[in-house]
Amino acid sequence: MTQLAGKVAVCTGAGRSKGLGAAILRRLAIEGCRVVVSDIGEPSGLLTDNDIGTSAGMADVGDELRAGGAECIEIACDVRDPDSVRNLVDQTVEHFGQIDILVNNAGVGYLMRDFREVPLDEWQLVLDVNLTGAFLCTQAAINRMIDQGHGGRIINIASQAAKSGFPHLAAYVATKHGLVGLTRSNAIEFGAFGITVNAVCPNHVTTDLGTKQNAYYSQLQGKTVDEYLADMRGRIPLGRPGLQADTAAAVAWLASDDARYITGEALNVSGGEEMH
Repeated sequence: MTQLAGKVAVCTGAGRSKGLGAAILRRLAIEGCRVVVSDIGEPSGLLTDNDIGTSAGMADVGDELRAGGAECIEIACDVRDPDSVRNLVDQTVEHFGQIDILVNNAGVGYLMRDFREVPLDEWQLVLDVNLTGAFLCTQAAINRMIDQGHGGRIINIASQAAKSGFPHLAAYVATKHGLVGLTRSNAIEFGAFGITVNAVCPNHVTTDLGTKQNAYYSQLQGKTVDEYLADMRGRIPLGRPGLQADTAAAVAWLASDDARYITGEALNVSGGEEMH
């Protein structure tokens, strides 16, 4: 997909080497993009060092990308904060001269508990990061893309949880369903500017977040982690959970000219586990 050469791509939530964001930037860099690694960088409230992409983690991802030949910078951004989001877009344009691809990947999905026990601050955190964060980043990036006059790509990392419900993940499921609605609305509104807006809906991927989900749900079901994962493989037609590279490949395609007539879609990347 050489048509991505020279494009500038920003991915939020990309400060963990095992995460989807880092994998997405690796693939976009291979395709020739100049890339921006972004994550919150520092703990904030309920978001601890164990839950975020730290400044050190962002630097590690950036160093890896540069070692592979990519043009890359790191910009810390709290996607809940409009000023921080504007700074992300402004610094990207100041450094690279443009922004062509925004991947809204930042998300909180590790807060799992019985719905009846969910405190308001946890509910609000998930909404603020997963949905309001995508709203703020998209708004800032789309304004730049329109001013540039040559279109652009907005790609939202949703989830299988954007299509189906899961217990003990009410806020996460609600925000991912909402992200598909935001995708469809923006696709209609900004198609006239040559901007496509799509979502990618992966099934389970064993990132750092996925590892926490494995531990939680295996215990909830009275299984070992190995038993839990074996059951998961058994219900996926292609016989395995997703890999980071599977999501990254879908993002690269949606960012390319080969997908220039695709907009408003929520693309399942689930090995056949999710078919609607």
